[in-house]
Amino acid sequence: MRFLFGLIVSCGLLAVALGHDLHVVQGGDEIPSALPEEVGMHPTRLAVIDEVVNEGLRQGKMPGCVVLVGRQGHIVYHKAFGYRQLVPEKQPMQLDTVFDMASLTKPIATATSVMTLVERGEVDLEAPIATYIPEFGANGKDKITVKQLLTHNGGLIPDNELEDYVNGPEEAFQKIYALGTYVDPGTEFVYTDVGFIVLAELVHRMTGKNIHEYSQEVIFAPLGMTETGYLPVASLRARAAVTQERDGRPMRGEVHDPRAWAMGGIAGHAGLFSTARDLAKYAQMLINDGTWRGVRVLNPETVRLMRAPVQVSSGLRTLGWDMRSPYSSNRGDFFSKAAFGHGGFTGTTLWIDPEQDLFVIFLSNRVHPDGNGLVNPLAGRIGTIAGGAIDLELPH
Repeated sequence: MRFLFGLIVSCGLLAVALGHDLHVVQGGDEIPSALPEEVGMHPTRLAVIDEVVNEGLRQGKMPGCVVLVGRQGHIVYHKAFGYRQLVPEKQPMQLDTVFDMASLTKPIATATSVMTLVERGEVDLEAPIATYIPEFGANGKDKITVKQLLTHNGGLIPDNELEDYVNGPEEAFQKIYALGTYVDPGTEFVYTDVGFIVLAELVHRMTGKNIHEYSQEVIFAPLGMTETGYLPVASLRARAAVTQERDGRPMRGEVHDPRAWAMGGIAGHAGLFSTARDLAKYAQMLINDGTWRGVRVLNPETVRLMRAPVQVSSGLRTLGWDMRSPYSSNRGDFFSKAAFGHGGFTGTTLWIDPEQDLFVIFLSNRVHPDGNGLVNPLAGRIGTIAGGAIDLELPH
Protein backbone atom coordinates (compact mmCIF):
# COMPACT_ATOMS: atom_id res chain seq x y z
CA MET A 1 0.00 0.00 0.00
CA ARG A 2 1.59 3.25 -1.13
CA PHE A 3 1.16 6.12 1.33
CA LEU A 4 -2.56 6.52 0.63
CA PHE A 5 -4.44 9.06 2.71
CA GLY A 6 -8.05 8.54 1.59
CA LEU A 7 -8.14 12.13 0.39
CA ILE A 8 -10.63 13.55 -2.07
CA VAL A 9 -9.57 16.91 -3.48
CA SER A 10 -12.52 19.12 -4.31
CA CYS A 11 -12.91 22.91 -4.40
CA GLY A 12 -9.67 23.45 -2.52
CA LEU A 13 -10.72 21.17 0.33
CA LEU A 14 -9.25 17.90 1.53
CA ALA A 15 -12.00 15.44 2.36
CA VAL A 16 -10.53 12.90 4.77
CA ALA A 17 -12.19 9.52 5.11
CA LEU A 18 -12.41 8.62 8.80
CA GLY A 19 -14.35 5.39 9.14
CA HIS A 20 -17.92 6.15 8.04
CA ASP A 21 -17.58 9.90 8.54
CA LEU A 22 -16.14 12.54 6.25
CA HIS A 23 -14.09 15.17 8.02
CA VAL A 24 -13.21 18.23 5.94
CA VAL A 25 -9.95 20.08 6.49
CA GLN A 26 -8.98 23.23 4.64
CA GLY A 27 -6.28 22.28 2.15
CA GLY A 28 -4.36 25.48 2.81
CA ASP A 29 -4.36 25.12 6.59
CA GLU A 30 -0.87 25.79 7.88
CA ILE A 31 0.51 27.16 11.09
CA PRO A 32 0.84 30.92 10.49
CA SER A 33 4.14 32.75 10.68
CA ALA A 34 4.94 35.63 13.02
CA LEU A 35 7.87 37.85 13.89
CA PRO A 36 9.71 36.56 16.97
CA GLU A 37 8.93 39.71 18.96
CA GLU A 38 5.21 39.18 18.32
CA VAL A 39 5.31 35.99 20.40
CA GLY A 40 7.72 37.16 23.08
CA MET A 41 11.01 36.06 21.52
CA HIS A 42 14.11 38.13 20.92
CA PRO A 43 14.94 38.12 17.18
CA THR A 44 18.67 38.75 17.60
CA ARG A 45 19.06 35.85 19.99
CA LEU A 46 17.03 33.56 17.73
CA ALA A 47 19.20 34.48 14.76
CA VAL A 48 22.20 32.87 16.47
CA ILE A 49 20.78 29.59 15.11
CA ASP A 50 22.21 30.62 11.71
CA GLU A 51 25.70 30.83 13.16
CA VAL A 52 25.70 27.47 14.92
CA VAL A 53 24.18 25.66 11.93
CA ASN A 54 26.72 27.15 9.53
CA GLU A 55 29.47 26.14 11.95
CA GLY A 56 28.10 22.59 11.90
CA LEU A 57 28.13 22.59 8.11
CA ARG A 58 31.74 23.79 8.03
CA GLN A 59 32.70 21.02 10.45
CA GLY A 60 30.97 18.40 8.29
CA LYS A 61 28.45 17.43 10.97
CA MET A 62 25.79 17.02 8.26
CA PRO A 63 25.36 17.98 4.60
CA GLY A 64 22.30 20.11 5.33
CA CYS A 65 19.29 20.61 7.54
CA VAL A 66 15.95 22.34 8.03
CA VAL A 67 15.25 24.12 11.31
CA LEU A 68 11.81 25.25 12.44
CA VAL A 69 10.89 26.98 15.70
CA GLY A 70 7.31 27.62 16.75
CA ARG A 71 5.81 29.50 19.67
CA GLN A 72 2.29 30.44 20.68
CA GLY A 73 0.76 28.85 17.62
CA HIS A 74 3.08 30.59 15.15
CA ILE A 75 6.22 29.70 13.21
CA VAL A 76 8.93 32.21 14.07
CA TYR A 77 11.92 30.60 12.41
CA HIS A 78 12.04 28.28 9.40
CA LYS A 79 15.20 27.96 7.33
CA ALA A 80 16.96 25.43 5.12
CA PHE A 81 20.75 25.08 5.10
CA GLY A 82 23.26 23.20 2.99
CA TYR A 83 22.39 20.26 0.76
CA ARG A 84 19.94 17.40 0.74
CA GLN A 85 22.33 15.50 -1.53
CA LEU A 86 26.10 15.79 -1.98
CA VAL A 87 26.86 12.91 -4.34
CA PRO A 88 26.79 12.15 -7.18
CA GLU A 89 25.75 15.79 -7.57
CA LYS A 90 24.84 18.52 -5.13
CA GLN A 91 21.18 19.35 -4.58
CA PRO A 92 20.34 22.23 -2.22
CA MET A 93 18.25 21.69 0.87
CA GLN A 94 14.73 23.12 0.59
CA LEU A 95 12.16 24.10 3.20
CA ASP A 96 9.85 21.35 1.96
CA THR A 97 12.46 18.59 1.95
CA VAL A 98 11.06 15.22 3.05
CA PHE A 99 13.10 13.46 5.74
CA ASP A 100 13.40 9.93 7.02
CA MET A 101 12.23 10.36 10.61
CA ALA A 102 14.00 7.21 11.84
CA SER A 103 13.19 6.78 15.56
CA LEU A 104 10.86 9.77 15.64
CA THR A 105 8.53 7.13 14.24
CA LYS A 106 8.34 5.67 17.75
CA PRO A 107 6.53 8.53 19.52
CA ILE A 108 4.81 10.19 16.55
CA ALA A 109 3.29 7.19 14.78
CA THR A 110 3.43 4.27 17.20
CA ALA A 111 3.04 5.73 20.69
CA THR A 112 0.37 8.21 19.55
CA SER A 113 -1.55 5.37 17.90
CA VAL A 114 -1.33 3.27 21.06
CA MET A 115 -2.61 6.20 23.13
CA THR A 116 -5.72 6.47 20.96
CA LEU A 117 -6.47 2.85 21.87
CA VAL A 118 -5.81 3.57 25.55
CA GLU A 119 -8.19 6.51 25.35
CA ARG A 120 -10.92 4.28 23.90
CA GLY A 121 -10.48 1.74 26.67
CA GLU A 122 -9.34 -0.91 24.21
CA VAL A 123 -5.81 -1.13 25.64
CA ASP A 124 -4.78 -0.98 29.30
CA LEU A 125 -1.34 0.51 29.93
CA GLU A 126 -0.81 -1.73 32.94
CA ALA A 127 -1.87 -4.91 31.17
CA PRO A 128 0.70 -7.39 29.88
CA ILE A 129 1.33 -7.18 26.16
CA ALA A 130 0.60 -10.92 26.12
CA THR A 131 -3.03 -10.08 26.92
CA TYR A 132 -3.31 -8.78 23.36
CA ILE A 133 -0.53 -10.79 21.67
CA PRO A 134 -0.47 -14.17 23.44
CA GLU A 135 2.53 -15.43 21.45
CA PHE A 136 4.65 -12.62 22.88
CA GLY A 137 4.42 -14.04 26.40
CA ALA A 138 6.86 -16.90 25.75
CA ASN A 139 10.20 -17.25 27.54
CA GLY A 140 9.60 -14.99 30.51
CA LYS A 141 7.94 -12.08 28.68
CA ASP A 142 4.42 -12.78 29.95
CA LYS A 143 4.36 -9.96 32.50
CA ILE A 144 5.86 -7.16 30.36
CA THR A 145 3.27 -4.38 30.20
CA VAL A 146 2.25 -1.91 27.52
CA LYS A 147 3.56 0.95 29.66
CA GLN A 148 6.91 -0.75 30.12
CA LEU A 149 7.36 -1.04 26.36
CA LEU A 150 6.38 2.60 25.82
CA THR A 151 9.07 3.66 28.32
CA HIS A 152 11.78 1.17 27.20
CA ASN A 153 11.49 -0.47 30.59
CA GLY A 154 10.28 -3.92 29.55
CA GLY A 155 13.61 -5.72 29.66
CA LEU A 156 13.84 -6.41 25.92
CA ILE A 157 17.04 -6.54 23.90
CA PRO A 158 17.85 -3.29 22.02
CA ASP A 159 17.91 -5.09 18.66
CA ASN A 160 17.77 -8.75 17.74
CA GLU A 161 19.78 -10.07 14.81
CA LEU A 162 19.19 -8.49 11.41
CA GLU A 163 19.04 -12.01 9.99
CA ASP A 164 15.81 -12.49 11.93
CA TYR A 165 14.11 -9.99 9.58
CA VAL A 166 15.38 -10.93 6.14
CA ASN A 167 12.48 -13.26 5.32
CA GLY A 168 9.83 -10.65 6.01
CA PRO A 169 7.48 -9.58 8.81
CA GLU A 170 5.80 -12.90 9.60
CA GLU A 171 9.04 -14.71 10.35
CA ALA A 172 10.46 -11.61 12.05
CA PHE A 173 7.64 -11.62 14.58
CA GLN A 174 8.09 -15.33 15.23
CA LYS A 175 11.74 -14.62 16.06
CA ILE A 176 10.73 -11.76 18.37
CA TYR A 177 8.16 -13.90 20.17
CA ALA A 178 10.84 -16.53 20.76
CA LEU A 179 13.20 -14.06 22.44
CA GLY A 180 13.86 -14.14 26.16
CA THR A 181 14.39 -11.04 28.25
CA TYR A 182 17.59 -9.00 28.12
CA VAL A 183 17.26 -7.72 31.70
CA ASP A 184 14.53 -8.25 34.27
CA PRO A 185 11.42 -6.33 33.15
CA GLY A 186 10.79 -3.13 35.09
CA THR A 187 14.31 -2.91 36.51
CA GLU A 188 16.38 -1.09 33.91
CA PHE A 189 15.90 1.42 31.11
CA VAL A 190 17.16 -0.20 27.90
CA TYR A 191 16.37 1.69 24.70
CA THR A 192 14.92 -0.89 22.33
CA ASP A 193 13.64 -0.96 18.77
CA VAL A 194 12.14 -4.37 19.43
CA GLY A 195 9.65 -3.00 21.95
CA PHE A 196 8.21 -0.55 19.44
CA ILE A 197 8.04 -3.16 16.72
CA VAL A 198 5.86 -5.12 19.14
CA LEU A 199 3.75 -2.04 19.95
CA ALA A 200 2.98 -1.58 16.26
CA GLU A 201 1.81 -5.18 16.16
CA LEU A 202 -0.38 -4.40 19.17
CA VAL A 203 -2.06 -1.69 17.07
CA HIS A 204 -2.49 -4.19 14.25
CA ARG A 205 -4.03 -6.83 16.52
CA MET A 206 -6.50 -4.35 18.02
CA THR A 207 -7.53 -2.55 14.82
CA GLY A 208 -6.88 -4.92 11.93
CA LYS A 209 -4.76 -2.19 10.34
CA ASN A 210 -1.00 -1.89 10.16
CA ILE A 211 0.68 1.09 11.77
CA HIS A 212 0.86 2.89 8.40
CA GLU A 213 -2.87 2.59 7.76
CA TYR A 214 -3.95 3.32 11.32
CA SER A 215 -1.67 6.32 11.93
CA GLN A 216 -2.87 7.86 8.66
CA GLU A 217 -6.48 7.40 9.66
CA VAL A 218 -6.35 8.74 13.21
CA ILE A 219 -3.39 11.16 13.24
CA PHE A 220 -1.95 12.43 9.99
CA ALA A 221 -4.96 12.73 7.69
CA PRO A 222 -7.14 14.47 10.31
CA LEU A 223 -4.37 17.01 10.97
CA GLY A 224 -3.86 17.68 7.26
CA MET A 225 -0.33 16.25 7.44
CA THR A 226 -0.35 15.35 3.75
CA GLU A 227 3.44 14.96 3.57
CA THR A 228 3.72 12.52 6.46
CA GLY A 229 3.52 8.74 6.44
CA TYR A 230 5.20 5.52 5.51
CA LEU A 231 6.15 4.55 1.94
CA PRO A 232 6.11 8.03 0.39
CA VAL A 233 4.80 8.35 -3.14
CA ALA A 234 7.07 9.33 -6.04
CA SER A 235 6.39 13.07 -5.77
CA LEU A 236 7.53 13.07 -2.13
CA ARG A 237 10.47 10.76 -2.74
CA ALA A 238 11.72 13.19 -5.38
CA ARG A 239 12.27 15.88 -2.77
CA ALA A 240 13.49 13.62 0.00
CA ALA A 241 16.92 14.05 1.56
CA VAL A 242 19.29 11.26 0.57
CA THR A 243 20.67 9.17 3.44
CA GLN A 244 23.10 6.45 2.31
CA GLU A 245 23.27 3.76 -0.36
CA ARG A 246 21.61 0.36 -0.43
CA ASP A 247 22.61 -2.17 -3.08
CA GLY A 248 24.60 0.47 -4.93
CA ARG A 249 21.84 3.07 -5.18
CA PRO A 250 20.99 6.08 -3.02
CA MET A 251 18.28 5.79 -0.39
CA ARG A 252 15.94 8.64 -1.23
CA GLY A 253 12.50 8.28 0.24
CA GLU A 254 13.10 4.70 1.33
CA VAL A 255 13.70 3.85 4.95
CA HIS A 256 17.31 3.83 6.11
CA ASP A 257 16.78 1.42 9.00
CA PRO A 258 17.59 -2.11 7.75
CA ARG A 259 15.04 -3.91 9.91
CA ALA A 260 12.22 -1.60 8.89
CA TRP A 261 13.31 -2.03 5.27
CA ALA A 262 13.20 -5.82 5.60
CA MET A 263 9.67 -5.51 7.02
CA GLY A 264 8.48 -3.73 3.88
CA GLY A 265 9.14 -0.19 5.09
CA ILE A 266 6.39 -0.28 7.73
CA ALA A 267 7.44 -0.79 11.34
CA GLY A 268 6.84 0.62 14.79
CA HIS A 269 10.38 1.83 15.38
CA ALA A 270 11.24 3.43 12.00
CA GLY A 271 9.83 4.06 8.54
CA LEU A 272 7.97 7.35 8.95
CA PHE A 273 8.73 10.28 6.61
CA SER A 274 7.72 13.90 7.09
CA THR A 275 8.54 17.58 6.58
CA ALA A 276 9.17 20.34 9.07
CA ARG A 277 5.84 22.06 8.43
CA ASP A 278 3.89 18.85 8.88
CA LEU A 279 5.69 18.12 12.15
CA ALA A 280 4.81 21.62 13.32
CA LYS A 281 1.11 20.71 13.08
CA TYR A 282 1.67 17.60 15.16
CA ALA A 283 3.70 19.49 17.77
CA GLN A 284 1.08 22.22 18.06
CA MET A 285 -1.61 19.59 18.46
CA LEU A 286 0.17 18.22 21.54
CA ILE A 287 0.73 21.71 22.96
CA ASN A 288 -2.98 22.35 22.44
CA ASP A 289 -3.88 19.28 24.54
CA GLY A 290 -4.76 17.14 21.54
CA THR A 291 -6.40 19.50 19.07
CA TRP A 292 -5.40 21.69 16.14
CA ARG A 293 -7.62 23.87 13.96
CA GLY A 294 -10.77 22.26 15.32
CA VAL A 295 -9.54 18.69 14.79
CA ARG A 296 -9.20 16.59 17.94
CA VAL A 297 -6.75 13.69 17.80
CA LEU A 298 -6.51 12.96 21.53
CA ASN A 299 -8.44 14.08 24.58
CA PRO A 300 -6.64 16.48 26.96
CA GLU A 301 -6.41 13.82 29.67
CA THR A 302 -4.72 11.43 27.22
CA VAL A 303 -2.17 14.04 26.15
CA ARG A 304 -1.35 14.87 29.76
CA LEU A 305 -0.92 11.16 30.47
CA MET A 306 1.31 10.71 27.43
CA ARG A 307 3.65 13.57 28.31
CA ALA A 308 3.78 13.00 32.10
CA PRO A 309 7.22 12.04 33.46
CA VAL A 310 7.90 8.38 34.18
CA GLN A 311 10.89 7.53 36.36
CA VAL A 312 13.18 4.92 34.85
CA SER A 313 16.53 3.65 36.08
CA SER A 314 18.59 6.32 34.33
CA GLY A 315 16.31 9.35 34.20
CA LEU A 316 12.88 10.43 33.05
CA ARG A 317 10.89 9.26 30.05
CA THR A 318 7.26 9.65 29.05
CA LEU A 319 4.92 7.28 27.20
CA GLY A 320 6.89 7.23 23.97
CA TRP A 321 9.05 10.33 24.50
CA ASP A 322 12.31 11.27 26.14
CA MET A 323 12.53 13.85 28.92
CA ARG A 324 15.88 13.56 30.65
CA SER A 325 17.85 10.40 29.98
CA PRO A 326 21.16 9.33 28.45
CA TYR A 327 19.51 10.10 25.08
CA SER A 328 18.83 13.77 25.89
CA SER A 329 21.91 15.43 24.39
CA ASN A 330 19.60 16.99 21.79
CA ARG A 331 17.55 18.74 24.51
CA GLY A 332 17.75 22.53 24.93
CA ASP A 333 19.18 23.77 28.22
CA PHE A 334 16.45 26.39 28.71
CA PHE A 335 13.50 24.10 28.14
CA SER A 336 11.18 23.74 31.12
CA LYS A 337 10.82 20.58 33.18
CA ALA A 338 7.69 19.81 31.16
CA ALA A 339 9.58 19.52 27.85
CA PHE A 340 9.62 16.21 26.02
CA GLY A 341 11.19 15.15 22.75
CA HIS A 342 12.96 12.51 20.73
CA GLY A 343 15.68 12.01 18.16
CA GLY A 344 16.22 9.80 15.15
CA PHE A 345 19.34 8.03 13.88
CA THR A 346 19.27 9.79 10.51
CA GLY A 347 19.69 13.18 12.22
CA THR A 348 16.19 14.26 13.22
CA THR A 349 14.91 15.78 16.47
CA LEU A 350 11.66 17.21 17.79
CA TRP A 351 11.31 18.82 21.20
CA ILE A 352 8.06 20.22 22.57
CA ASP A 353 7.79 22.45 25.65
CA PRO A 354 4.12 22.91 26.55
CA GLU A 355 4.95 25.10 29.54
CA GLN A 356 6.66 27.64 27.29
CA ASP A 357 4.35 27.02 24.32
CA LEU A 358 7.45 26.25 22.27
CA PHE A 359 8.59 23.56 19.87
CA VAL A 360 11.88 23.08 18.03
CA ILE A 361 12.29 20.89 14.95
CA PHE A 362 15.70 19.97 13.55
CA LEU A 363 15.78 17.72 10.50
CA SER A 364 18.99 16.62 8.81
CA ASN A 365 20.40 13.77 6.76
CA ARG A 366 23.55 13.54 8.85
CA VAL A 367 24.21 9.96 7.65
CA HIS A 368 24.76 11.16 4.07
CA PRO A 369 26.96 10.15 2.38
CA ASP A 370 29.14 7.99 4.65
CA GLY A 371 27.25 7.65 7.93
CA ASN A 372 29.73 9.74 9.90
CA GLY A 373 27.75 12.89 10.69
CA LEU A 374 26.98 13.96 14.26
CA VAL A 375 24.14 16.35 15.09
CA ASN A 376 22.69 15.65 18.54
CA PRO A 377 24.88 18.24 20.31
CA LEU A 378 24.09 20.74 17.54
CA ALA A 379 20.37 20.10 17.84
CA GLY A 380 20.68 20.64 21.59
CA ARG A 381 22.43 23.99 21.01
CA ILE A 382 19.63 25.06 18.69
CA GLY A 383 17.09 24.15 21.36
CA THR A 384 19.07 26.13 23.91
CA ILE A 385 19.11 29.18 21.62
CA ALA A 386 15.36 28.89 21.02
CA GLY A 387 14.61 28.61 24.73
CA GLY A 388 17.01 31.45 25.53
CA ALA A 389 15.33 33.68 22.95
CA ILE A 390 12.14 33.81 25.03
CA ASP A 391 12.09 37.30 26.50
CA LEU A 392 9.55 37.77 29.25
CA GLU A 393 9.87 41.55 28.97
CA LEU A 394 8.53 41.52 25.42
CA PRO A 395 4.74 41.62 24.94
CA HIS A 396 3.34 38.17 24.24
